[in-house]
Amino acid sequence: MRLPNKIRRQSLLAVAGCGLAAAATAIGVLAAGNAASAATGARGGIVPARLTAQGPPGLAGATPTHLIVPDVIASVPGGVTKADLARIKNLGGVRAVLAVDGARIRVNGTRLTVLAATASALRPWTPPATASSPGVWSAFGAGHLITTAQAAAKARLARGGDYPVAAAVRARITEGGTALLGVTGVDGVVNQAEGKKLGLVRNVAVLVNAPALSVAALAAQVKAALGAGARVVPLVPDTVTTDLPVDPMPAAGRPASYLQLFQESAASYCPGLSWTVLAAIAQIESADGQHTGPSTAGALGPMQFLPSTWAVWGINGFGDTSPPDIMNPFDAVPSAARLLCANGATSGVQGLRQAIFAYNHANWYVDEVLTLASEYAREY
Repeated sequence: MRLPNKIRRQSLLAVAGCGLAAAATAIGVLAAGNAASAATGARGGIVPARLTAQGPPGLAGATPTHLIVPDVIASVPGGVTKADLARIKNLGGVRAVLAVDGARIRVNGTRLTVLAATASALRPWTPPATASSPGVWSAFGAGHLITTAQAAAKARLARGGDYPVAAAVRARITEGGTALLGVTGVDGVVNQAEGKKLGLVRNVAVLVNAPALSVAALAAQVKAALGAGARVVPLVPDTVTTDLPVDPMPAAGRPASYLQLFQESAASYCPGLSWTVLAAIAQIESADGQHTGPSTAGALGPMQFLPSTWAVWGINGFGDTSPPDIMNPFDAVPSAARLLCANGATSGVQGLRQAIFAYNHANWYVDEVLTLASEYAREY
């Protein structure tokens, strides 16, 4: 194990002052330059809150998409081309990339760095609380501006207000509300159609996810793929502790949301296991029951058990007297807690890593689970 007392990779949301503002500055500077070039024909480029998206009947809180943790953001003068994206996608270990439009514009007289992409493309890259908010994505789909709370305060924006915009064109835009966006220094996002209307620079930057690689190695490979003029900024540091929240006592009654289900399953079926680990596994495996299989390996249900594993570890949860059901989250989540516990999840850092590895035999999977668990720990 490379770091016996630490876990590689930390979600960007916990990092303050680690150079992320430089990434946004680079985007803003390049976008301003690219906008001018485009005119001359140059090439383009969980705070405690309830999740409200709908899961299975009687259980709220599913995130209707698989989440992706951004590891680095990269930009090049003139914008990221299709050839650039192809080279990044072909790098070993890269699992996902997202090209985003963007520019530094003035909203209500205040300069903000704004990115644009389609909802289907951008939503998986946002933090869990944002990805699971139907209100955010309804406003986003309507062409409204979604900002961070800090940007809204700085620009004196109120939800539902109509404000002047000075971008490649002069226009007006509605403030659609605030949300965690996941990249410090990026002030707001709009959908791709609205970005086009405002004249945001096409493919100004690219987000890259490669959980199997160290962040330093990924940054070096992306820079080599994009050339000497590229600006590549890591969005996660190399280490994160396993200081995850544990609920010592389960709440009374049957869970009414996925959040409660994770919390009560950990407390009841594996005391000492952080509920955030169950939340991360459920998100990565099935987007909280949205994609229940069968997988290519034959795994089923919200926690993606193989039937042979379920036959050994599947249990009835929360007083249910019917046979254990691999598709039922009230059985599947407690069963996953039981399996993790049996594999040593509560026996320290090494034990937690080994238990998650036993769940899915890949080191990148362990890192991804723990990174996403850290996001849940901070947001809730």
